[in-house]
Formats: sequence, structure tokens, C-alpha cells
Amino acid sequence: MTNDMIAAPLAAALAAKGYASLTPVQQAVLESDAQGRDMLVSAQTGSGKTVAFGLAIAPQLLDGDVLPDAAAPLALAIAPTRELALQVAAELGWLYAQAGGRIATCVGGMDYRGERRALERNPHIVVGTPGRLRDHIERGSLDLSALRVAVLDEADEMLDLGFREDLEFILQSAPEDRRTLMFSATVPPAIEHLAGTFQRDAMRIVAQGESRQHGDIEYRAFNVAVRDREPAIFNILRLHEARTAIIFCKTRANVNHLLARMGNRGFKAVALSGELSQQERTHALQALRDGRAQVCVATDVAARGIDLPGLELVIHADLPTNSETLLHRSGRTGRAGAKGVSALIVMPSEVRKAQMLLKRARVDADWGPAPSADEVRAQDDSRMLDHPALHEGTGDDLAMAQILLDRFGPERLAQAFVSLWREGRPAPEELTVLQDRAPSAARERPPFGEAVWFRLSVGHTGRAEARWLLPKICDGGGINRDAIGAIRVRQDETFVQIAVAQAGAFGKELELEPGLTMRRLEGEPDLDRAPRPAERPARRKPEGDWKRPARVEAPDEAAPRPKKARWTAEDRSARAGKAGSDGAGPAKPGGFRAKTARPEGGKERGKFAAPRKGGKPRKGDH
Repeated sequence: MTNDMIAAPLAAALAAKGYASLTPVQQAVLESDAQGRDMLVSAQTGSGKTVAFGLAIAPQLLDGDVLPDAAAPLALAIAPTRELALQVAAELGWLYAQAGGRIATCVGGMDYRGERRALERNPHIVVGTPGRLRDHIERGSLDLSALRVAVLDEADEMLDLGFREDLEFILQSAPEDRRTLMFSATVPPAIEHLAGTFQRDAMRIVAQGESRQHGDIEYRAFNVAVRDREPAIFNILRLHEARTAIIFCKTRANVNHLLARMGNRGFKAVALSGELSQQERTHALQALRDGRAQVCVATDVAARGIDLPGLELVIHADLPTNSETLLHRSGRTGRAGAKGVSALIVMPSEVRKAQMLLKRARVDADWGPAPSADEVRAQDDSRMLDHPALHEGTGDDLAMAQILLDRFGPERLAQAFVSLWREGRPAPEELTVLQDRAPSAARERPPFGEAVWFRLSVGHTGRAEARWLLPKICDGGGINRDAIGAIRVRQDETFVQIAVAQAGAFGKELELEPGLTMRRLEGEPDLDRAPRPAERPARRKPEGDWKRPARVEAPDEAAPRPKKARWTAEDRSARAGKAGSDGAGPAKPGGFRAKTARPEGGKERGKFAAPRKGGKPRKGDH
């Protein structure tokens, strides 16, 4: 590679890695206007930004074609996650290897003493996560006094993760005359404020339009029923059979649930969530890299910074919260000229949200139903027929093939090949066909065209439901759900549509189980006409001059209702005085005492007496 703006050792490293040309973001940071200036760069995942800032900081680090000895680090790169920090360190390691660069990492979850020893060996570049870098600065093991340039990679992600205070502390600990570069997928107001605080006359660089960056990604939006969310994911995985796929979920609970379901189906999958230790994360990523697992189920936070080789498929099991997250998730595939697929699982209540996400992300998606079981089987057969073993072979293989033919014959041998091909692959799932909610008779017509109506001998009185009847009908006729149209449950019977091509499997009448029969109808049932209620006889008017009887008034001599007794002033004054010789208070109007006298040497009993010792209170005790 020849570029006058790239130092010789870095150009040689790029050539050794197979770089024939630079990406747009790498070219932008090397322009003459950007030399020596602070920069705020918008660059999506997979745009080559790590190499970009590695090239951009070279003039501040190199002394000729080598890195000089330094008592303290010359450059600092800050990343949001352990995985991303380690990847950045690895990229800068090969880029500066011929210049004699020494790289040290300071990330959470690693041995602190080992990192301290690495810092004591005077590295030129330090790469770390905000929390661990701040820890080293406060303990005095990281000296930023000689720092010439600081780089914030995925700055928006670091703010989302709550590292703002740590970033401010780190940047305030560095010399004011340093150069500061910020790389971010998006530039929200928080990033602009951070840039305005810690950058001087920063140059704004937008690498290229997001839609162009994602030109190698095919966006697909799948309409699925609520109960088919997970089966649709399984069929998408089976249809593509990607070398590596990642499924994004909203919460850790969703990750664990989906991982368990996939394990039961036979998928080789691992999970990444915040509850895993660093060792568990490392083992999961290694399983994906060496092929022991093909699917990674992860949350957005846990998947930040990971780089999976050969990632061909991204599935959004839960829709992302915003368009930036959609692009960030999807940008993990379709890198370096490779093709990728980004699949959105969209339930009926989420169609509007998905449309807005795609519109704001400025990407177009193909909408349609999730792959059916028949599509998956057809794709399996196509792959089997295109298998290299059927078109290529060595002499030894041909000799063994002849032995097998002589012993088993061609038909038996072909059957064995098909069985071995299908062995170990998860069975495809039968999905519900979503129908448009159109009015009138169009709503009753299934998507496969003409249909035949059948009557089932059970209805609401037999507690029949469509989800209970559906598998029984499929098993009884040996058909799949795609052949079943509308199911209408009535009071004592149920009507169901079957596609004409599969209707013959049920004959004129079929007993699905004891007491449950299915009989073919001639024509269509009358589903809209409700039974008319029995007519009530008209009310007969009494003969003669009938009038409503007049209201009977109470006689004048009726006794008035007694009023509630009231205390008089004399009663209150008497109660306030001392009791009589018997110790009892005055009597209440109405003939009963206000308080029972307390006998000498005992406790008072009556309305205000205490409960009996060791027993329940008597009636009237309080």
C-alpha cells in the first residue's frame, strides 16, 4: 500500500495484513485538514475505525519510523467493554509491531498485579476500560503526565453504560495540550457536550451514510404470531444455517429462556449476559470462534465490543429501542465485503414500531411471513443435492463407494445418505399462517385459495377452543397448519376450513377421537345468522276498568317513631361528680347504667372491664 500520509512501518503492517485500500473513515482521518487536530468522528461498527485512529495518532507517537522510549505512556485508548479493549489492543499491536510499539491493557476482570507490572515496563500505548483506568490512576500505577493523545472509542456506548464521571476524571488527569479523538456511532447531545468540554476546535467527520455502510446487509422483517415467536427464530436459523449467528434479546431472563429452548431443539448455542463471569464469557466466545457453537444469544450490553468471525446472521428476537441500536446490532454482519442478513421478529402489535425503526435508520426491509417448515425442508434438500461430496471425490472415495454399491445397492445407499444428512439437524417448526383482518367473506378465505368446510361435533358447550382443535385436526388428516384456514367455534359445533388439496385426507367423515367427529359439508355453513330467540306471549290486559291501586297512607293515630335518648345537662354534671354510696355512676337515660360499680378489692366488670386473665374476653368486654 502506498500513501504519503502513512508512516513506512505502518504501511508495511497494512500490506502484510492484505490491505489493498483504505476504508472511507481511514481516508478521512488522514486528510491534510485533520492533521494534528482534535476530531469527533461518526463511524459505525465494522467501518475500520480502530485502524483509522491507529493511523491518525501516528504523527504524535513516532520519532521517525520508530516509537521512542518513554517513561510514561504516550497514547491512551478507552473502550466501553473488556472484549472491545482487548480487540483494540490486538489491532494496535500488529499495526505498530514494526515500529517497536509496546501495548498494555487495563481492563476489569483481569489480574490487577499483572497489569501493574505491564505498566511498569513503560508501554507506549495503554488500552483499557474507564473503571479500571481510573483505578490505576488513583493508585498511582498509571501516569498520564507524558500523554500526547487520547482516544475514546464507542464514546456513545460508554455514556450509555454510565461511565461519564470516569471519563471526565481520566481526561482531567491528562495534560491539557494533548490531542483528543472521539469515535462514536452516533452523536447525541451528551457526546456533543463531552466534546465541547474536552476538545479544542474539533473537526467533525461523518464517515459515510449509514445506508451505504449497510449496503451488504439484507434486512428482513418477519410477521409472526405471538405464540410463534420462538419457532420462527428456529426456522430462520435452520433456513440460513449460518456459520455464526447472533440473537439479540431485551433482558437476561429472555436470553436464558431462549437458550434453554434452543438446547432442547438441538441447536449448538451459547449465551452472553451480564451475570456471566469473565471466564465464562471467554469460554463462550471461544466456542463460537472454533465452531463448537454456531449461535450466540445475548443482550445488547453483554454483546458490546465482541467481534465474531464469519457472522452471517443477526436476529432481533426483541425489537431494539431505537434506530441507532438497530444499526449497531446489524453492523456486526456484512463486514469486509461479506454479505449478511438482519432479521426482525415482528409480532402484530409491533408492526408500527418496526416500521418507524427502519424508517429512522434509513434502511429498507423485505416484509413477509417467517420461513415455513416446508421452506426449511426444501432448502435442506437443495443443500444436500449441492453437497461437494456428490460432485467431487478422490480415488480412494470412489473405490469405497463401489464396495458400498455392491453390498447395499444404489437405493439403500441413497437412503442412508439422506438419513445421515438429516441426522442431527433440528426439525423445522410448523407456524401459524397470519391472515389479513379484512371484512366480509374475504376474511373467511384461507391464503391457499379454495377450501372445503367441515363440521366438528363439539362447540362451546364442550369447552372447545381453536388451539385445542388445531393439533387434533392436523394429526387426524396428517396435514400441517398451513392447510387449515378459519376455525369457527359455535355453541354446540365447530366449523373449519381445509384446503381442497388436503381435504381428501378426511373423507366424508372422520373420527378424530372418541366422541369427536369431523364431517364434510356441501357448500358453506351459515356463520353469520344467529338463532332467533323464542317469542314471548304478549301480556294480556286485565278485563274491565283496571287502575293501579292508590298508595295507602298511614293513619293519623299511628304512633310516632321514638327518638334516641339524649344526655341532659343534669346527667352530665351528675356523671362528673362522685358516685353514690354504692360506687356506681348515674344511670343513662333509658334505664341502664353508664358504668358498673367495681367491687372492693376486685376489678370492675361491665362494659369497660379488662379481659379475663388466661381466657377470652366476655361478651361486652373491651
